[in-house]
Amino acid sequence: MSTVRFREVPRSRIDRVLDHAYLVFHEEDERPGEREFLRRCERLGAYEDDHLVGFLGALPLRLSVPGGQLPCAGLTYVSVAPTHRRRGVLSGMLQEQWRRCAAAGQPLAALWASEAAIYGRFGFGAATHLSTVEIDSRRPLALRVAPDDRPLRLLDPEEAPAVIGPCYEAERARRAGRPARDAYWWREQILPEEDEDDDELGPPRIVTLGGNPPAGYAVYRTRAGDDDAGTPGLVQLYELEADTAPVAAALWSYLAAIDLTGKVRAWGRPADDPLPLMATDNDQVRVTDTFPALWLRLVDAPAALTARRYAGPVDLALEIQDETLPANHGTFRLTSGPDGTRCDPTEDRPDLTLDVRDLAACYLGGVRPVRLLRAGLVTEHTAGAAEALEAALRTEFLPFTSDEF
Repeated sequence: MSTVRFREVPRSRIDRVLDHAYLVFHEEDERPGEREFLRRCERLGAYEDDHLVGFLGALPLRLSVPGGQLPCAGLTYVSVAPTHRRRGVLSGMLQEQWRRCAAAGQPLAALWASEAAIYGRFGFGAATHLSTVEIDSRRPLALRVAPDDRPLRLLDPEEAPAVIGPCYEAERARRAGRPARDAYWWREQILPEEDEDDDELGPPRIVTLGGNPPAGYAVYRTRAGDDDAGTPGLVQLYELEADTAPVAAALWSYLAAIDLTGKVRAWGRPADDPLPLMATDNDQVRVTDTFPALWLRLVDAPAALTARRYAGPVDLALEIQDETLPANHGTFRLTSGPDGTRCDPTEDRPDLTLDVRDLAACYLGGVRPVRLLRAGLVTEHTAGAAEALEAALRTEFLPFTSDEF
């Protein structure tokens, strides 16, 4: 490790970054838009004798949190050459990244973990969870909620961001965990011409309901079936937002009624999506998988705790265990009420002791502190402290993240 140095990777060396990534992730071909994506990142390289042996990209995101949004480093392409594993390269890159986060005023960092076992020891907690939902659409979708009867409209992808962007922003305000989107993100990450993981899927389709801004929308693609193999046509849903249950019912009914298809698959839905409750037949609408989505790291825990909104008054001394970032390690008194929110170091006896990864998992409202207490991951020094923290962190909607990076 003493021979490894960390520095910015210039744009002129993005080819080298791609070669390194293909080696580590066992890929061969460049994906559309990769270079532009990497140009938008801060690019941190680990070098030994001028050879790139590790890489970490950081997207400057603004992530919705309860009551607002915060700057967040979206870590991506995190990778270490196979010749340099278990030599502290990843630890060194992350330490350098935390310094950069502090300089940029980013109290949060987040990533999608390709290997979940790695990141807990670096202080990341699984803060949002997703469900995969499938609908058997070979028969009409039976719902217990009457669909909104306002007309539906198909949009051209070029005009879609201007129309559905306000609807997405309204949902960001309701649900934590969602990044802000600019024109590039809509064009290249949400509405690219092709799905890079399935070239048999058609172009993006966008359907809206209601006026402007719409009351809801869905983004989807379709794939033809194979009669010889008995495979029905597929509707692949990427995003569905609705401001009421009847609007959601109308959009789901539309997707399930598309001709020449027999299945609707939604890869990433909120853990509290009401669709399974709305369905008359749970054999027709099935949750086929649930999994962690966004992993969150509190780089500046006191700043992050001060910045979010709380469901009610709170006054707790929290002992945070963080061996990686000394500024987070210690006891802090979190108070929130009519006069505002503070999170300051204290010499008071702690009410609750928890690891920074578990605090990160709870931070957006997606994991209950009482569950962590029952699992033996939180130590309660004052009776009822975990329940008090849970009540303060509670949100109306569970956090949700479907934007991968």
